[in-house]
Amino acid sequence: MMCIRKKLYDPLVFVFLTQHLRRNFSGNSDVKIWYKILGVAENSDQETVRVAYLDMVKRYHPDSKSEEADANKFLEIESAYRNLQDKFARERFNKNDCEGEYGLYHVDNEGVVQYDIDHTAPQHRQYLSFDGIGSGTPSQREKQFTKLKASRAAEKVTSYKIRKLQESDSKSLTERENKRKAKDIKTRYGIERLVEDLIQEAMNKGEFDNLKGSGKPLKNIKRTHNPYVDFVTHKMNEVLIDNGFAPSWINLQKEITEEKEKIKTTLANNRMKLGVLPLTRDECKCWEEIKKDLETEVKALNQKIDFYNLVVPLLNKQQFHFNLEKEAEKILLTGKACEKREK
Repeated sequence: MMCIRKKLYDPLVFVFLTQHLRRNFSGNSDVKIWYKILGVAENSDQETVRVAYLDMVKRYHPDSKSEEADANKFLEIESAYRNLQDKFARERFNKNDCEGEYGLYHVDNEGVVQYDIDHTAPQHRQYLSFDGIGSGTPSQREKQFTKLKASRAAEKVTSYKIRKLQESDSKSLTERENKRKAKDIKTRYGIERLVEDLIQEAMNKGEFDNLKGSGKPLKNIKRTHNPYVDFVTHKMNEVLIDNGFAPSWINLQKEITEEKEKIKTTLANNRMKLGVLPLTRDECKCWEEIKKDLETEVKALNQKIDFYNLVVPLLNKQQFHFNLEKEAEKILLTGKACEKREK
């Protein structure tokens, strides 16, 4: 019994028994019938069989709602397709390499076992170990490799200790530097605080009350150049400021403010001549005429605002146009009205 069991593990015996069982399992006539049921030529590949099977399933499946739907025909097609799939799987298994006592092998068409020399275990494998270091017998090379690993480990330990010492030294230097900077900052702020205290104390005593030039503008002030104004204009502005004159945009700003207030006052005064809301037809007509009379002044004012926005050096000082309709509506709603209407 043991002898028979050993023979079964022989590659040639195993291949012979497998082929014998496959021949008994299905004959060539059955394979032809399966191909015929699926409507494909004999010896068709697996992809062709799969496409034909999917096409016939759509036609004969009971749930396909097709006129050719037939449960018995579908079972026949399913059986033929599964048998052909098993056939393809057995053929692939026959072509695959198998692993035996002497490495990987495959069986050719004549039933001869062919070993794959590329996958067989190389002889004298011990000479490929130890990273190719050393010479002599395997035991001598192993000792040499052990010494080499010990020296490498010692070098790594030494480099680690050196790195730790360097890190500790740099850390101590950093701590000392930080302490020195903190001390300098503390000293500087201490001196500044002392100076401030002395100044406040002198001010409380009145020592700064009778200083020369008290209450007058400082002289020789370093003025920064306006990037939106040319150099000549800048110098002219400096001369004007030194002699008590203001730049043109400041005067223009003052004029715009005065004209806005003038228009608002005119609207408020005319609003007082009208009655309370709602206005009558004649009052509405009169109010529209008042606004029409002010349109020329508002147009001139808005032109002046445009010119002001071009010359003003600060962006946040620019102004919007005067909206006559908005201001008139605001004064009409909130302004003081005449208590008695004219009859």
